[in-house]
Amino acid sequence: MLGTPSVEELRHKTFGVRHLQCLLLALGLSMGYANRVNFSVAIVAMTDAHEHKEGVETFQWSEKEKSLIQSSFFWGYVVTQIPAGQWCRKVGAKAIFLWGNIISSTLALLTPYLVTMGDWQMLVAVRIVQGLAQGVMFPCTHSVLSRWSPPGERATLCGLAYAGTYLGAILIFGSSGWIITYLHGWPSVYYVSGFMGFVWCFIWYVWGSNSPHSYKRISPAEKSMILKSMETPEDRNVESSFKTPWRSIVCSMPFWALLVDHCAHNWGFWTLLSQLPSYMKYILNMDIQSNGLFSALPYLIMFLLTFIFGYLADVFHKRQWMSTNLSRKLFNTVGQWLPMISLVALGFCDSSHLVWALAFIVISVGFNSSSFLGFNVNHLDISPNYAGVLMGITNSAANVITILALLTVGFVVTDVTDPLQWRILFCVAAGFYFVGNLCFLLFGQTSVQKWNESSPKPAEMQLIEWLTIGRELMVSSSSTSSNSYGQL
Repeated sequence: MLGTPSVEELRHKTFGVRHLQCLLLALGLSMGYANRVNFSVAIVAMTDAHEHKEGVETFQWSEKEKSLIQSSFFWGYVVTQIPAGQWCRKVGAKAIFLWGNIISSTLALLTPYLVTMGDWQMLVAVRIVQGLAQGVMFPCTHSVLSRWSPPGERATLCGLAYAGTYLGAILIFGSSGWIITYLHGWPSVYYVSGFMGFVWCFIWYVWGSNSPHSYKRISPAEKSMILKSMETPEDRNVESSFKTPWRSIVCSMPFWALLVDHCAHNWGFWTLLSQLPSYMKYILNMDIQSNGLFSALPYLIMFLLTFIFGYLADVFHKRQWMSTNLSRKLFNTVGQWLPMISLVALGFCDSSHLVWALAFIVISVGFNSSSFLGFNVNHLDISPNYAGVLMGITNSAANVITILALLTVGFVVTDVTDPLQWRILFCVAAGFYFVGNLCFLLFGQTSVQKWNESSPKPAEMQLIEWLTIGRELMVSSSSTSSNSYGQL
């Protein structure tokens, strides 16, 4: 008979159930992002009369109307972030994530019909509801990761999961030019992304799981390794009865450092993600097909670098070359201050500096993946029990900042052919990267916070405890009095 695999053997196992869950999360995030960024590509064809196809309507929207549509997704997105963290702990992340993608994919399929019926105002309404549905994605992902990723593998598994966000951008940016040109124009972008979303929903329903406890086909050895490595209680559902320590979270400096950095990251990341196709068209003078391919290139680099950075982070952890705290801050710095420098340089490029512009775009986007091994894993570091809740809070605040960033585009870039206006936009984004990472370096921590283990007792249990203590005090007092009387 073969012996039970050791923990180290399991850690180096090629593919386990924990890897499957992270892969499914990655695909789920990629489908969500595909339905989120499809508009960033489609808008180029939706507002360009030269891209007109028979039977496909085009629109004459102003830059401010475009920025309103771009930001409207996040109006709904911020609303469900914090509740989603609580829902995951009470209902389970699997069901919440599933329904979020079902609603988002359905609306993607209906978008071409709805926008032709109600113009940009209807599209704003659709994007708001899509945002509400997708607001659960990151809290759900963090909730599942907190139960499936052992500390020694956390960087790799989290990197695998969040690489899905870049994969969604790659799929849409890389294929959209071909889809718009050779299929039914810009509506096809929405049809393709919506259909792919439903395919993932079926896969997730069959193979997705909230935790090792609820996955029946996991081996006892792998389940034991995951639970022991995280010192996980035998029944993780007990945590759902705990009250979230809101006061302790709000008073936590590491939490605030994480929140500020998350907000700064979103300003820079989404400024470039939402505006890259427009920048390439109007400043770099690229046609729709070249635009899509070169828009996808930085996110392909980002996707590949995620695995390289994740591998390096786990090597640093395994060989103890640096502390977890130093590792998080190192990767965060690479992921935000290097893009900061390249964004400033990008602002001084135009169509006569095409190669340099593409190089700076690749650096700005590609190396940003390193920051996901910094601030984005930090929720799991400081509070594994409330990682989903923390992600809901910081992502909610960060996407309020995203709304402001996208609205700012409409006020700064009033003439899309003016390089100076784009330069201002990129320099502002670079400034946010600088401030965010500086706060994380100065005040960020990786040690588990004391409030992570808070488990307030129900009121009736507290009452019983108080009565018991009171009775013991009375007995002790009575005993003392009797002893004193006897001595007299």
